[in-house]
Amino acid sequence: MDWKELYPFAPHFANTPDGFRMHYVDEGNGEPMVMVHGNPTWSFFFRKVIQNAPAHGYRAIAPDMIGCGLSDKPQDWPYHLEGHIRNLEHLIDNVLKLEHVTLLLHDWGGGIGMGYAVRHPEKIKRIFLMNTAAYLSDDMPRRIALARIPGVGSLLVRGLNAFVELAICMAPAKPLPPEVQAGYRYPYGNWHDRIATLRFVQDIPMSPSHPTWETLKGIGEKLPLFENTPVTLIWGEQDFCFHMRFYERWRKIYPRAKAYSIPTASHYLLEDEPEQVLSHIWE
Repeated sequence: MDWKELYPFAPHFANTPDGFRMHYVDEGNGEPMVMVHGNPTWSFFFRKVIQNAPAHGYRAIAPDMIGCGLSDKPQDWPYHLEGHIRNLEHLIDNVLKLEHVTLLLHDWGGGIGMGYAVRHPEKIKRIFLMNTAAYLSDDMPRRIALARIPGVGSLLVRGLNAFVELAICMAPAKPLPPEVQAGYRYPYGNWHDRIATLRFVQDIPMSPSHPTWETLKGIGEKLPLFENTPVTLIWGEQDFCFHMRFYERWRKIYPRAKAYSIPTASHYLLEDEPEQVLSHIWE
């Protein structure tokens, strides 16, 4: 099977404020659900949600962040969190002109999606958080920190595609079928196209001097805006990166949230236990 058979969605493109083409999926009618991916994935990660959404009354919208998936991969764009938030904001507000949204956020999608949310709290109907964060943290696995070393990081991530290849092996709890592996590899086939997988790692703010520190700090401070918004946590317990301490921190931020942790799932929880994840979303 070809990976494209798993991802049979019509392509849509919109220009960002900086003039780059952002690809997004837009399937079905009804309540808009905007799905924001992280690193090193793309909208392919949400394919099973996209396929199921229309039958549950949702319009499934899944953009590829600039540098990722089928979007443009400019070499001189800053690739900071602020820029990704601005691009998402432009897509939701100016291109699609959505009046309200449900957010489904994974990995870096938490910072990007909640970055949009705290600027437009009146538009947020409900939020799903899956193995993600949207606040400052000094908890970084050594294997990720290695990719931030000057020179070494470029060689590993852009030269050897190590971030994508290691994620294919380590992010799911169960081996991925060959066609799924091919889907995750497809957008990142050469040095040029791996720009974002490196820049996302470099954009993790570990000190106040980092350009993204204040952006993420501001988002974290405003998370209580959604204490009365329906929030659902869906977590893969085996995740080595966004592990259970992140889950518990979210539970303290949103004590009223519905919270589900899945012992048999890891970071790629939609690959490990798609039926469980989907049931928690649609309920």
